[in-house]
Amino acid sequence: MLAEPHSSQTLRLTTTRLIPALSAIMLGFALLLVVGFAPIAEVHNATHDTRHATGFPCH
Repeated sequence: MLAEPHSSQTLRLTTTRLIPALSAIMLGFALLLVVGFAPIAEVHNATHDTRHATGFPCH
């Protein structure tokens, strides 16, 4: 049985795209949680105003 010549290249390409994408998603969620629940009123209000400016529903 012959191995596919592009299988290792496909796996490597998928891994090189998947890891940065998952890292970016995790960083985004972390930033949203940290800023969204920040006790500092200015940080929270700035985020709240940004959500309204972009049309993202928040309440």
